[in-house]
Amino acid sequence: MASANNVTELIITGLFRDPEVQRVCFVLFLPMYLATVVGNGLIVVTVSVSKSLRSPMYFFLSYLSLVEICYSSTVVPKFITDLLAKVKTISLKGCLVQIFFFHFFGVTETLLLAVMAYDRYVAICKPLYYTAIMSHPVCHRLVVGSWLGGFFHSIIQIFITIPLPFCGPNVIDHYFCDLHPLFKIACADTFVVGIIMFVNSGLFSVFSFLFLVSSYIVILFNLKNHSAEGRRKALSTCASHITVVILFFGPAIFLYLRPASTYTEDKLVALFYTVITPMLNPIIYTLRNAEVKNAIRKLWGKKVNSRIG
Repeated sequence: MASANNVTELIITGLFRDPEVQRVCFVLFLPMYLATVVGNGLIVVTVSVSKSLRSPMYFFLSYLSLVEICYSSTVVPKFITDLLAKVKTISLKGCLVQIFFFHFFGVTETLLLAVMAYDRYVAICKPLYYTAIMSHPVCHRLVVGSWLGGFFHSIIQIFITIPLPFCGPNVIDHYFCDLHPLFKIACADTFVVGIIMFVNSGLFSVFSFLFLVSSYIVILFNLKNHSAEGRRKALSTCASHITVVILFFGPAIFLYLRPASTYTEDKLVALFYTVITPMLNPIIYTLRNAEVKNAIRKLWGKKVNSRIG
């Protein structure tokens, strides 16, 4: 940490200040987090053991679900336990660790969504070359590249934050540690680091979103050359992906495109992409995908039969 720091512990204001409302939120958000872990975990297990889900699309889906669990777990468990605490605190080092993993898993998810869009593009627009292009080594390299991209993005965020001096006050007006609220309490000019963050997070989110939207527009345009059944199946898959993309990128773009110096905290928007979206993703993918639903039923049936036997 910089030598000017005399702040070692931060106080988090939380989502609401009324103790009764916080207890209601605890009862509401704990089941949502458990549903996130169970739902995404079920997809990971199902894809891993099911022989019918061996295509690259499901390989990427399993990693997306794994990242969703990690992404949500960087924020939500502490947020939930803080709802029952009178004073919500986190160390400055712990705050930086939370920021690192929050952005690490967030950008990894962004890149995985781009990989999934590319997979659908190859499957629909170049079906004869699909198995050659999306081979197992290529799929593994794309996943590793997504993790590495998230790591390097997050390292940049931490490198621009560590040199900042924090000499008081030590109150973060949020329910978890993120860059905007942390920049607010730095006792130094954060204009330059705000611009770097704007480029690294805000513009990255916009360009990623535009790339994904463009990819799916090209995919939908090419569906006219497919049979009615092929179009129906492809539209169902793409609709799930597009829904997840909108739910993920909408709040992120809304928050990170605004400069830190003029930023007004919107905790409800942050709540949407940290708590609600990770819970909805497995529902979106399974409800619109007959193969995943059938694989889950078979997996569940095997477990029930093994217990009875």
